[in-house]
Amino acid sequence: MTIASEKTQAPIIYPDCDGNPMSDNTKQFRWIVTIKENLEILFADRDDIFVAGDLLWYPQEGNNKLRQAPDVMVAIGRPKGDRGSYKQWEEENIAPQVVFEILSPGNRLKEMAKKLKFYDQYGVEEYYIFDPDRLDFHGWLRDEAGGLSVIDSPETWTSPRLGIRFDLQDDQFTIYRPDGQRFLTPTELAKQAEAERQRADNAEQRVRELEARLRQLGQEIDE
Repeated sequence: MTIASEKTQAPIIYPDCDGNPMSDNTKQFRWIVTIKENLEILFADRDDIFVAGDLLWYPQEGNNKLRQAPDVMVAIGRPKGDRGSYKQWEEENIAPQVVFEILSPGNRLKEMAKKLKFYDQYGVEEYYIFDPDRLDFHGWLRDEAGGLSVIDSPETWTSPRLGIRFDLQDDQFTIYRPDGQRFLTPTELAKQAEAERQRADNAEQRVRELEARLRQLGQEIDE
């Protein structure tokens, strides 16, 4: 009697790294970090908004070749927390609603067209591309027909999902929070925190000096 052995299918591995660098140069890296960290700060009090930079996104279970790693992505409705990758079927099938790509001189038109097709097909609602070398900014928004359409005036655009405003002038690109404060680089954020700490220390010192003076006056009155 011949006993047929069933072949067990090996589990599919979804790599956490695609072998590509996060950025090609310091300017691109600085913008990626600035956008990602400012979005983290903006939504720090929202437990249901997940922000990531250069994280592989797998939209379909069973296909580890179908993937993209947006420079920055925002998934609204998903909890914060560390992930090796964003497996959409483990995230209540919620696709990242907003993605950013920061261009470098090495990016090719064909590559960006493939990314646009991917984001369009797998549910991204807002897609933004910024070229810091040429100061070019472009955006796409999902329309009523269900596809991503070009935003006509992205240089004065406010993100429907995030509430942040983009401002592109001749020589400067600025992103503003809903409260009107601009996105700051990590260095600027650190300097701002240090300045606030210094102001708090100075205020505390003035209070101590005033208390000491009041005690002194009280002693003089008693005498």
